[in-house]
Amino acid sequence: MSDAAISDFEEFFGSFEGVKTSEKTDKKASEKKYIALKIVVFVLGFFLFVEGIIYAFVLPCFGHPAIIYSGLDSFARKDIAERLAPLSNSSWTGFDTDRAASILSNVSYIERVSVDKRFPDKIFISVKERAPVAKTILSVNGVSKSVQIDENCVLFSIQSDSILQDSSVPLISGLPIENLQEGMRLPAKYRVLMEQISAIRNLSQKYFAAISEIQVVPKEYGNYELVLYPTQAKVRVLTDRSLTEDALKYMMVVLDVVNSIEPDVVEVDLRYDSLSYRCR
Repeated sequence: MSDAAISDFEEFFGSFEGVKTSEKTDKKASEKKYIALKIVVFVLGFFLFVEGIIYAFVLPCFGHPAIIYSGLDSFARKDIAERLAPLSNSSWTGFDTDRAASILSNVSYIERVSVDKRFPDKIFISVKERAPVAKTILSVNGVSKSVQIDENCVLFSIQSDSILQDSSVPLISGLPIENLQEGMRLPAKYRVLMEQISAIRNLSQKYFAAISEIQVVPKEYGNYELVLYPTQAKVRVLTDRSLTEDALKYMMVVLDVVNSIEPDVVEVDLRYDSLSYRCR
């Protein structure tokens, strides 16, 4: 092979090697750009993720919590919110659940309450209201006020038309109440009476719809008797402390019989397992 041919051959392959080297250099540069782009995307994604965590979870923890109530039936959420006014400016992290539960536990018409936090910004307040079994009328600052009584003899006030007009909740008078206080209880001896009333109210027959008033008459040695005032007769019925379904059925039968015999009866006495009546 001539020297000229060899020179041309070396020049050709030298040029080819240069092209291959240039291609490798471009490929490496492209790979570096791709890696750099991946790093940028990853960093941006990480910051977006962190920002999402902050907005979704961190900031709500330090903001005003969303309070969710359950168990409220006769009472407005506004009333509960007013009770919790001292905690109204608290953030979720600073909301004192124990204090909130203590405040609401002292409300007379609340029997039981639980206050729970749920991350990131929810406060759940679950309330069990007291169920009235009877009601009475008290004078508070010279104004007559309807006050309810539950089975545990706790006095509380409900300003709900549905409760105030419920004929199955009997009116009781003569109870030894002088000064009404939030959440006060009747003496323990009246617990049996409230339990008896509660048992009768749970029956299908609405017996108390036929009784306008139950009067408690104190007796010696701390005992008491009852006077019942039927709604359909101008008669008062004297009875002992045993207020049962059978006693009410017997009273109604006696009233029908006595009124048919003597229409001017004003008082029927069913005490001491005997029957007597008094006319005008």
